[in-house]
Amino acid sequence: MPVLRLYLDGEADPKPDYHLTRASLEHLMAVTSSQQDHGWGHYLEVLVFVFWLASATSYRVVSRSFDIPRTAVHDMVHKVSKKLLKIKNQVNCFPSAAELEDIGNRFARLAGSPAFSKVVGSINGCHIRVKLPSVDSQCYTNRKLFPSIQLQAVCDHQGKYMAIFTGYPGSVHDSRVLKNSPIYTRQLYPPQGFYIFGDSGYPCLSAPITLITPYKEPVLLATARWFNHHHTKARSIIECSFGSMKTRWRAIFLKALEVKPTFSPDVIACRTILHNICLSNGDIMEPAEKVLRPDDNVDEPHHHLDQQSGEHIRECLAAAVSAPDGPVAALEDHDNY
Repeated sequence: MPVLRLYLDGEADPKPDYHLTRASLEHLMAVTSSQQDHGWGHYLEVLVFVFWLASATSYRVVSRSFDIPRTAVHDMVHKVSKKLLKIKNQVNCFPSAAELEDIGNRFARLAGSPAFSKVVGSINGCHIRVKLPSVDSQCYTNRKLFPSIQLQAVCDHQGKYMAIFTGYPGSVHDSRVLKNSPIYTRQLYPPQGFYIFGDSGYPCLSAPITLITPYKEPVLLATARWFNHHHTKARSIIECSFGSMKTRWRAIFLKALEVKPTFSPDVIACRTILHNICLSNGDIMEPAEKVLRPDDNVDEPHHHLDQQSGEHIRECLAAAVSAPDGPVAALEDHDNY
């Protein structure tokens, strides 16, 4: 079949049909293989799975492309997705303590200010179109009036996903998704003394995790405006990461996933794993759309009994960004908290 010949031909570029380079495909085959896999079976399963993701079509169409039964396509898609989910914690993982300083310095470069050298991640949510479920269908309609489920992700300075949380209906606010995610409930990240950036749809927090958001618009003080400017430059890496994934799997983001709603979170998680595998192989897709955009979250109260405001940290950071003699003196006040 043409799609198989494309991969078997070592000179041909598989990216137009599979949306992955040959290096990324071979890496994917290696990390999902096991001792139980024999012959060409595993390679065929991976190719069918990736082609299905890339084309965002039905099992029936994929079965015709590979000349195999539709039931076989279904089984292969589910089998490879399970293999990918088994390695999720190895591919989508938090950095080691030794890597934190470098990540902080990279975020400071993104922001254009050394005051942000303790930033070690950016967080945001993304809506994935799904078929409207028959049960509680109204909960899945988001503020843009299409059915979706949410992907919450935290990425590093390269756009690599360190933690994901998916499955909540589209109508749920980003802050509520955060408060029910393991990164918040189990205080997984960031480590003490570091913080992550999020947009104004999230609460500004110092505990249980340190999450710093921009000042609410309209901003009157010059120090606050300057802080927001640099904050946006650092935070926008998560938008670039989403944009890159949307470019690679554009068909999936433009229409609803052709799977049952219960399987959709697994498919979304697999895409984030593939995103990281591609980054590790230099297989980068530039976002096809502008990613620096105003926050479009609808504000909701952020009061919670177990959380503490991070506004004092934000004030210190804002002072450090605007300090004429550099950020060190202003940040000493932050270190006292």
